[in-house]
Amino acid sequence: MFPLPSSLQGTLVFTMLSFMLSRSFCQVVVEVNRSSYTTFGYVLRAFTTSSPTFGDASENASVATYSQLKTMLSSGNVQLFDVRNPDEYQAGRISDSVNIPLGSLEESLKLSSEQFQQTFDMRPPGKDDDNIVFHCNSGSRSSKALDIARRLGFSRSRHYKGGYSEWAELEGN
Repeated sequence: MFPLPSSLQGTLVFTMLSFMLSRSFCQVVVEVNRSSYTTFGYVLRAFTTSSPTFGDASENASVATYSQLKTMLSSGNVQLFDVRNPDEYQAGRISDSVNIPLGSLEESLKLSSEQFQQTFDMRPPGKDDDNIVFHCNSGSRSSKALDIARRLGFSRSRHYKGGYSEWAELEGN
Protein backbone atom coordinates (compact mmCIF):
# COMPACT_ATOMS: atom_id res chain seq x y z
CA MET A 1 0.00 0.00 0.00
CA PHE A 2 1.06 3.53 -0.58
CA PRO A 3 0.47 6.38 1.87
CA LEU A 4 -2.41 8.81 1.19
CA PRO A 5 -2.32 12.54 1.94
CA SER A 6 -4.27 13.38 5.10
CA SER A 7 -6.91 15.46 3.24
CA LEU A 8 -7.65 12.51 0.95
CA GLN A 9 -7.77 10.15 3.92
CA GLY A 10 -10.43 12.34 5.58
CA THR A 11 -12.48 12.47 2.38
CA LEU A 12 -12.20 8.72 1.91
CA VAL A 13 -13.26 8.03 5.51
CA PHE A 14 -16.19 10.45 5.21
CA THR A 15 -17.32 8.82 1.94
CA MET A 16 -17.10 5.32 3.39
CA LEU A 17 -19.05 6.35 6.52
CA SER A 18 -21.72 8.07 4.41
CA PHE A 19 -22.11 4.96 2.28
CA MET A 20 -22.34 2.68 5.31
CA LEU A 21 -24.86 4.93 7.07
CA SER A 22 -27.06 5.35 4.01
CA ARG A 23 -26.94 1.60 3.36
CA SER A 24 -27.84 0.94 7.00
CA PHE A 25 -30.71 3.42 6.79
CA CYS A 26 -32.07 1.67 3.69
CA GLN A 27 -31.84 -1.70 5.40
CA VAL A 28 -33.71 -0.31 8.42
CA VAL A 29 -36.42 1.12 6.17
CA VAL A 30 -36.83 -2.22 4.39
CA GLU A 31 -36.98 -4.10 7.68
CA VAL A 32 -39.51 -1.68 9.21
CA ASN A 33 -41.60 -1.87 6.06
CA ARG A 34 -41.63 -5.69 6.26
CA SER A 35 -42.86 -5.75 9.83
CA SER A 36 -46.41 -4.51 9.21
CA TYR A 37 -45.82 -0.82 9.72
CA THR A 38 -47.63 0.01 6.50
CA THR A 39 -48.09 3.65 7.39
CA PHE A 40 -44.31 4.18 7.40
CA GLY A 41 -44.06 2.72 3.90
CA TYR A 42 -46.97 4.88 2.79
CA VAL A 43 -45.26 8.02 4.12
CA LEU A 44 -41.96 7.03 2.53
CA ARG A 45 -43.67 6.47 -0.84
CA ALA A 46 -45.27 9.90 -0.58
CA PHE A 47 -41.82 11.47 -0.59
CA THR A 48 -40.27 9.24 -3.21
CA THR A 49 -42.94 8.92 -5.89
CA SER A 50 -43.41 11.18 -8.85
CA SER A 51 -46.38 13.37 -9.70
CA PRO A 52 -49.90 11.89 -10.02
CA THR A 53 -50.76 9.72 -12.99
CA PHE A 54 -53.16 10.64 -15.77
CA GLY A 55 -56.54 11.78 -14.57
CA ASP A 56 -55.65 12.10 -10.90
CA ALA A 57 -56.47 15.69 -10.05
CA SER A 58 -55.84 14.74 -6.45
CA GLU A 59 -56.09 11.67 -4.25
CA ASN A 60 -59.10 13.09 -2.39
CA ALA A 61 -61.02 13.87 -5.57
CA SER A 62 -60.70 10.33 -6.87
CA VAL A 63 -61.44 8.38 -3.66
CA ALA A 64 -64.84 7.81 -2.09
CA THR A 65 -64.71 7.11 1.64
CA TYR A 66 -66.90 4.66 3.53
CA SER A 67 -69.09 7.46 4.92
CA GLN A 68 -69.42 9.14 1.50
CA LEU A 69 -70.41 5.85 -0.13
CA LYS A 70 -72.89 5.11 2.66
CA THR A 71 -74.51 8.54 2.16
CA MET A 72 -74.63 8.08 -1.61
CA LEU A 73 -76.28 4.67 -1.21
CA SER A 74 -78.86 5.90 1.29
CA SER A 75 -79.84 8.78 -1.00
CA GLY A 76 -79.89 6.51 -4.07
CA ASN A 77 -77.41 8.80 -5.78
CA VAL A 78 -74.68 6.38 -6.83
CA GLN A 79 -73.72 4.21 -9.77
CA LEU A 80 -71.71 1.59 -7.90
CA PHE A 81 -69.69 -0.88 -9.97
CA ASP A 82 -68.12 -3.93 -8.34
CA VAL A 83 -65.11 -4.89 -10.47
CA ARG A 84 -64.39 -8.16 -8.65
CA ASN A 85 -64.89 -11.55 -10.27
CA PRO A 86 -68.46 -12.96 -10.33
CA ASP A 87 -67.67 -15.59 -7.67
CA GLU A 88 -66.42 -12.88 -5.28
CA TYR A 89 -69.53 -10.81 -6.02
CA GLN A 90 -71.81 -13.78 -5.30
CA ALA A 91 -70.02 -14.50 -2.02
CA GLY A 92 -70.82 -11.02 -0.69
CA ARG A 93 -71.58 -7.61 -2.12
CA ILE A 94 -72.52 -4.05 -1.35
CA SER A 95 -76.23 -3.57 -2.02
CA ASP A 96 -77.16 -1.84 -5.28
CA SER A 97 -73.76 -2.58 -6.82
CA VAL A 98 -73.52 -3.90 -10.36
CA ASN A 99 -70.88 -6.50 -11.13
CA ILE A 100 -68.64 -5.67 -14.08
CA PRO A 101 -65.38 -7.62 -13.69
CA LEU A 102 -62.26 -5.56 -14.30
CA GLY A 103 -61.33 -7.63 -17.35
CA SER A 104 -64.51 -6.59 -19.16
CA LEU A 105 -64.89 -3.05 -17.80
CA GLU A 106 -63.41 -1.16 -20.74
CA GLU A 107 -65.50 -3.09 -23.24
CA SER A 108 -68.62 -2.55 -21.10
CA LEU A 109 -68.08 1.20 -20.76
CA LYS A 110 -67.78 1.42 -24.54
CA LEU A 111 -71.19 -0.22 -25.14
CA SER A 112 -73.97 1.83 -26.68
CA SER A 113 -76.61 3.12 -24.27
CA GLU A 114 -79.08 0.46 -25.42
CA GLN A 115 -76.57 -2.39 -25.13
CA PHE A 116 -75.45 -1.25 -21.66
CA GLN A 117 -79.08 -1.00 -20.51
CA GLN A 118 -79.87 -4.51 -21.81
CA THR A 119 -76.71 -6.08 -20.41
CA PHE A 120 -76.72 -4.54 -16.92
CA ASP A 121 -80.38 -3.55 -16.45
CA MET A 122 -79.48 0.02 -15.56
CA ARG A 123 -78.95 3.26 -17.38
CA PRO A 124 -75.40 3.68 -18.66
CA PRO A 125 -73.10 6.05 -16.80
CA GLY A 126 -72.55 9.44 -18.40
CA LYS A 127 -69.09 10.87 -18.93
CA ASP A 128 -69.94 13.90 -16.76
CA ASP A 129 -71.65 11.93 -13.95
CA ASP A 130 -70.09 12.60 -10.56
CA ASN A 131 -71.71 9.63 -8.82
CA ILE A 132 -69.78 6.80 -10.51
CA VAL A 133 -67.89 4.70 -7.95
CA PHE A 134 -65.84 1.55 -8.55
CA HIS A 135 -64.95 -0.91 -5.83
CA CYS A 136 -63.24 -4.27 -5.48
CA ASN A 137 -62.07 -6.15 -2.41
CA SER A 138 -59.25 -3.90 -1.21
CA GLY A 139 -58.80 -1.02 -3.65
CA SER A 140 -56.25 -2.33 -6.12
CA ARG A 141 -58.56 -3.40 -8.94
CA SER A 142 -60.88 -0.44 -8.38
CA SER A 143 -57.91 1.88 -8.78
CA LYS A 144 -57.19 0.21 -12.13
CA ALA A 145 -60.89 0.54 -13.02
CA LEU A 146 -60.69 4.23 -12.21
CA ASP A 147 -57.73 4.61 -14.56
CA ILE A 148 -59.67 2.85 -17.33
CA ALA A 149 -62.77 4.99 -16.77
CA ARG A 150 -60.78 8.22 -16.69
CA ARG A 151 -58.97 7.25 -19.89
CA LEU A 152 -62.38 6.73 -21.53
CA GLY A 153 -63.55 10.19 -20.44
CA PHE A 154 -65.38 9.45 -17.18
CA SER A 155 -63.37 12.21 -15.55
CA ARG A 156 -65.45 12.59 -12.38
CA SER A 157 -65.55 8.90 -11.46
CA ARG A 158 -64.10 7.68 -8.16
CA HIS A 159 -63.16 4.48 -6.42
CA TYR A 160 -63.90 3.18 -2.95
CA LYS A 161 -60.37 2.48 -1.76
CA GLY A 162 -61.44 0.45 1.29
CA GLY A 163 -63.28 -2.01 -0.90
CA TYR A 164 -65.64 -4.75 0.10
CA SER A 165 -63.32 -5.92 2.87
CA GLU A 166 -63.61 -2.57 4.68
CA TRP A 167 -67.32 -2.36 3.94
CA ALA A 168 -68.01 -5.83 5.36
CA GLU A 169 -65.93 -5.08 8.46
CA LEU A 170 -67.65 -1.76 9.16
CA GLU A 171 -71.10 -3.13 8.38
CA GLY A 172 -70.52 -6.18 10.56
CA ASN A 173 -70.97 -8.70 7.72
